[in-house]
Amino acid sequence: MKKILVYASGTRTAGGSGFEKLVENSLTGILKAKIVGVMSNHESGGVSKIARKYGIERCYFPGPYDAAEYQSHVNIFEPDLVVLSGWIKYARGLDPKKTINIHPGPLPYFGGQGMHGHHVHEKVMIAFEEGRIRYSAVSMHFVTEEDYDAGPLFFSYPVHIQQGCNAEILGKEANKIEHAWQSYITNLVLEGKIKWDGNNPDSLVVPDYVPRIPILTSI
Repeated sequence: MKKILVYASGTRTAGGSGFEKLVENSLTGILKAKIVGVMSNHESGGVSKIARKYGIERCYFPGPYDAAEYQSHVNIFEPDLVVLSGWIKYARGLDPKKTINIHPGPLPYFGGQGMHGHHVHEKVMIAFEEGRIRYSAVSMHFVTEEDYDAGPLFFSYPVHIQQGCNAEILGKEANKIEHAWQSYITNLVLEGKIKWDGNNPDSLVVPDYVPRIPILTSI
């Protein structure tokens, strides 16, 4: 069975629902891999509680967030794939062919440093209320060191925004889609059906049946 190392921040007291869904799906066989460990920047937060609940090896990662530290984790766990699931730190030193991230908003305009969780949903709602966008999205992409959320995008599923919606409601709707799709798409990466050479974005291979809404090129 292939092995996955997860990076998940959560909060000091809660969070980590995406990580928990990955664990549950791994245990039931929906996610065809074993989660061998989880790294969190909170020593005893929500992610650690979930890891204890399921017997997943957890490691407190307070930094430094440099290539040497990230690579040391890979050397220890030897994963086939690294999954960033609600990880808010800059990832360096990881193989871009074998590292993926899930993001709770449309890319590229709602990504980048500081754009995570409710920060994304607040910005999306402002753009919606101003008439600049019609929907939000859950996105998945390969991870590079170019910038936050900058690697090749291979999955983008729309999140409908209704009149009267707010950032909190939008976040809950995005979470539902994340939980429903993350394991399925992760399997496709593990199976090599979604892939790239780690250097040239034009080398990206994605099956036609994978949801990919048009990338926002202007807002």
